[in-house]
Amino acid sequence: MRETRRATEQQTTPTAAAGRAARPAGLFAQQQRVGNAAVTRQVQRRKAGLDEHYATRPTEHPEWKPYQELTEAAGIPRPQADAAWQLLLGGVDSQGAINDEAAARTSDRQEQRELRASNSWYQEFVRLMAEHLEIGTPTMALWAGGIETSEYAYRKGHTPVARTRIGSVLNVLELHPNWKLTGPMWSLVSKAFVSRATGPVHIFVRAYDPDSILIRLEVPHLRLVQQLNPDVKLIWHPVYTAPDGQLREISKDYRLVDNAEYDGRDTCVRVLFQYLRLFHEESNTKAAPARTSMEKLIVSNGHKDGV
Repeated sequence: MRETRRATEQQTTPTAAAGRAARPAGLFAQQQRVGNAAVTRQVQRRKAGLDEHYATRPTEHPEWKPYQELTEAAGIPRPQADAAWQLLLGGVDSQGAINDEAAARTSDRQEQRELRASNSWYQEFVRLMAEHLEIGTPTMALWAGGIETSEYAYRKGHTPVARTRIGSVLNVLELHPNWKLTGPMWSLVSKAFVSRATGPVHIFVRAYDPDSILIRLEVPHLRLVQQLNPDVKLIWHPVYTAPDGQLREISKDYRLVDNAEYDGRDTCVRVLFQYLRLFHEESNTKAAPARTSMEKLIVSNGHKDGV
């Protein structure tokens, strides 16, 4: 996709000006948007010589021009996109200190996640972009097991977050190479995405991990949405990668088929595990990551010999 991006002239935007430390009015605008605490952290990091995340020089970020092109192609209005860009960079710049604070305050992993997701820059970004998480098909898709699973769900006629207007932009950008600085943003985006569910949600599982965003965040939040809207139903699909690289689904009698739907997570995961245990061939390297993931999970649960 990046090879086909059109060259555009660099523009100086209102949000770019707002990010420059030399202009007090810019800092005031940021304070209005994301709160004094986040701005204070940004200023402290800059004074310490740690301004490596482009928050105060947003148009110098190497992904600035691609971001402009992608948001324009997605139909996101320029002023809104520019404001969102500043919020993203402010979020990256602030996240390191938030992560450190979370680690210092508690050793509980879930509590740490909640603290890491308290980044007010990212929270405001999600609020600003909420309308651009709208799905373009009748049904929403969630997935686990690699980006190929997301693309498979989309080809089946369901919309994953990466195929929404803003998701399609975020999915191809690299805001920062450190996932610890951008992961909390994706958690907030995922939660906002599933909050928009109004009907059936199709969940495609190629590799099961109880610590994945799907299982620990998206599905629990969907359960809350279900309490308010009974039309939101969870439809589970166990997915296997055939030797030719094609993704297929697993029926109850352990055949690879075009479509296999289950009402519950446990049945879906059981079918997936059993297929990987009984029918996976070592020569099929395409499905090896899912098989390895399953074996590690079983060993971690106390079965020392794996499967």
